[in-house]
Amino acid sequence: MDQLINYTLFLADNALIMGHRNSEWCGHGPILEQDIAISNIALDLIGQARNFYQYAATLIGNNATEDSLAYLRDVKEYKNCLLVEQPNADWAQTVLKQFFFSTFQYYLYQQLQNNNDEQLKAIAAKALKEVTYHVRWSSEWVIRLGDGTEESKKRIVKAVDELWMFTGELFEPASYELNTNIDFIFLKENWNKRIRSIFAEATIDVPAETSWHQSGGKIGNHSEHLGFILAEMQFLQRAYPNSEW
Repeated sequence: MDQLINYTLFLADNALIMGHRNSEWCGHGPILEQDIAISNIALDLIGQARNFYQYAATLIGNNATEDSLAYLRDVKEYKNCLLVEQPNADWAQTVLKQFFFSTFQYYLYQQLQNNNDEQLKAIAAKALKEVTYHVRWSSEWVIRLGDGTEESKKRIVKAVDELWMFTGELFEPASYELNTNIDFIFLKENWNKRIRSIFAEATIDVPAETSWHQSGGKIGNHSEHLGFILAEMQFLQRAYPNSEW
């Protein structure tokens, strides 16, 4: 049971933190259409997080709720990957981060549809429709920036340099992921294949394969960025207890 709870929280935390990062663009997008697009993706991810938190709350019991799990845990209790908590920096880094994460979610949720747990299976099936759009939207932006102007190319290449080191953790299973029937080799191979295909269209070089990468988020060892995210995100609930979504 503990493994299922931790895995459900891992899925929820990833979606919530990524959604919150995207929400920071609301009102600041480069053009109105993309401002709306990134805000809608944020809403999709927060909706996914709610479904996972609600399920985790039923598994935990003891009056746990989606709100207490999202807003009343400390930094080390969060299990999201380091990738999703990285700063937005600029538009290039934001869309590349979304592309890396959405591609991971896409192949992960495909496998979760065959999970033995009926609730995880149902949430994954619903979310996959949204994630399919997220992959398409973010990949189009990666191509647009990579095969665009000299300035856009410079920015997307810099984003690859900044974020690539965080992608390895996606395929490094924590102990609570070992009994989920997820084929991590399949997951990584398909992720790499999609990344290489889009990078080729974007005329971006894929970084050399290396065994070293940043990790630790899945077991609660986070970068300094998550603390600042939670300070902002949790303020209302902690200042006004029992507020609801």
